[in-house]
Amino acid sequence: MSSNLHSIEFPQPDSLIYLNHAAVAPWPARSQRALTAFAEQNVSRGATDYPEWVAVETRLRQRLAELIGAASFNDIALQKSTSEALSVVAWGLDWKPGDNIILCRQEFPSNRIPWESLKPLGVEIRYLDLTEVADPEQAYIDLMDRNTRLISVSSVQYASGLRADLNRLGEACKTRDILFCVDAIQSLGSLPFDLNECQADFVMADGHKWMLGAEGLALLWVNPAIREQLRLYQYGWHMTRESSNFDAPSWHPADTAKRFECGSPNMLGTHVLDASLSLLQEVGMEQVSQAILSRSEFMAERIGKSTALKLISDPSPARRSGIVTFSHQAMEAAKLHQHLMDQQIICACRGGGVRFSAHFYNDMERIEDAIKVAESALV
Repeated sequence: MSSNLHSIEFPQPDSLIYLNHAAVAPWPARSQRALTAFAEQNVSRGATDYPEWVAVETRLRQRLAELIGAASFNDIALQKSTSEALSVVAWGLDWKPGDNIILCRQEFPSNRIPWESLKPLGVEIRYLDLTEVADPEQAYIDLMDRNTRLISVSSVQYASGLRADLNRLGEACKTRDILFCVDAIQSLGSLPFDLNECQADFVMADGHKWMLGAEGLALLWVNPAIREQLRLYQYGWHMTRESSNFDAPSWHPADTAKRFECGSPNMLGTHVLDASLSLLQEVGMEQVSQAILSRSEFMAERIGKSTALKLISDPSPARRSGIVTFSHQAMEAAKLHQHLMDQQIICACRGGGVRFSAHFYNDMERIEDAIKVAESALV
């Protein structure tokens, strides 16, 4: 990993320490160049080069397929957001009164509201409180019964950074014929992900966090074996087999994941995310993940030894992610967060504390500086 990567790809001012990649990440410089070139094409040539844009879109699908271990880029659908992707699944399945879904109470609303919207159909939502269990995976398993149709989990919890054992949950679902949905927004781009190992049926993630892309573009992967079982409720020219034949007298949903893409693609977001993922692939996801986890380990150990701060995140290696959440012994979380923001330490107020989320390029010394500012905050 190049020592001057920060200054080349992330030329942030010295006055700013960016530790908020679990919210909205800064783009790499190459993504700005890709966007600028795309804009200049639009201004000077309009859509003359549209076939080139389609080639970039195909390349993006390939990058995303590699990121999650999908067999083909044709299995990747591009959506506006994680919420849209979850809604495609939630409202695509054929629910029956008495079916139940298992969630945890600490889920981000994106992975809660689409499922809760099914209650009028007679679907029961069973909630797990992560704060009350020592073994979350076993607690999920204990809630399963003959009427459990699906469980939906975040690969990493957005507030605490708790990392789920997806392989254990996937195996439990598979042996019980339960659908397994994974909201991977807090892990894709920061941690390894393998569809074959976790046995997920649905995976979705927005690109604007750890993948370093722009808001407004997300991936959706649906197990090809059950793809056609999802009922479609969004329709348009782009989701058909005949999408290039505008005069076709009849139409059929595409056989690929494009069946979930009803209208014109987000080419602007496509160019940005493609460039951002090219950086992660050049560095190598194994190296990216190791760098992120080493930063989280440093933060957890450093905060754990502090007399002024209290670690909220689980520090154990198996639960570690890119998120480290902590509180101040004598200051409310909101006040501590505002103090840090005033000092240009960009972070978030989550889970009863302050959330730091460093990416692979963040400098360790600057992270230490941020922790010292938190420690020295005046009550």
